[in-house]
Amino acid sequence: MNNVLLFNKLSILPENLQAEVADFVDFLLSKSVKPNTPLDLTPKFGSGKGIFKMKADFDEPLEDFKEYMN
Repeated sequence: MNNVLLFNKLSILPENLQAEVADFVDFLLSKSVKPNTPLDLTPKFGSGKGIFKMKADFDEPLEDFKEYMN
């Protein structure tokens, strides 16, 4: 399952159910990770590649600021 899809599903849940999901994830981690193994949850460089797309005109001046650009 795509991490972004999973995050989007989690974000629409009420806060109490999000807490239950967090508890369940902790439970699954405790089953799958060997004892005394440190978890490295820091994002890795480039891990978001392909998720975000920049428009071709991203660097162009915005219409709203034209009066300040003169």
